[in-house]
Amino acid sequence: MTILKIVLSALAGYLLGSINSSIIVGKLFFRTDIREHGSGNAGATNTLRTLGKRAAIAVVAGDFLKGVLACIIGRYLAGELMPGVYAGEYLGGMFAVIGHNWPVFFGFRGGKGVMTSFAIVMMFSPVAGLICLAAFIVTVALTRYVSLGSMIGAALFPLVVFLMDEPPFMVAVGIVLALLIIVRHSSNIKRLLEGNEKKLSFSKKQ
Repeated sequence: MTILKIVLSALAGYLLGSINSSIIVGKLFFRTDIREHGSGNAGATNTLRTLGKRAAIAVVAGDFLKGVLACIIGRYLAGELMPGVYAGEYLGGMFAVIGHNWPVFFGFRGGKGVMTSFAIVMMFSPVAGLICLAAFIVTVALTRYVSLGSMIGAALFPLVVFLMDEPPFMVAVGIVLALLIIVRHSSNIKRLLEGNEKKLSFSKKQ
């Protein structure tokens, strides 16, 4: 029965993750598919560059909220696998990111999962999440590369929770989340190496 509840947590997380905020905001309010503009990524950064600040704020809120909900549902649906270990929460969160990246409702073409991942790590371990956020902010402030900050923050999370002696299950999920973000940023890595990655700008591209 516990295994079934964990599987249901993962399924709920995936379906929640598949509700892609940037695609919905773009189609509802701008009559456009964000994936056909800018970098082609269905995420907050491309929304900011293409549709502007207000649209990006709505996307950030939506992507964060679904990560939080996926974790809450998983935690209370599956409970503790063992003392202090919430497998339903961990897998529900992880599958929310998978759903965001490959959404069943939008032809499996989604985003890179950064904001949803941040929501999840804040639910897993707020202290570790804030450390990763600080690393992200410092990196972006110094370089103005959102992609680089995202990858550094993601890679840092499993290390931080390991050093904090969090459950191995959480560490393992953290490694998967980091790999998902790095893999989804493969094109950004190539552009960073070539020196033509776009820097953060708060002006809407016309």
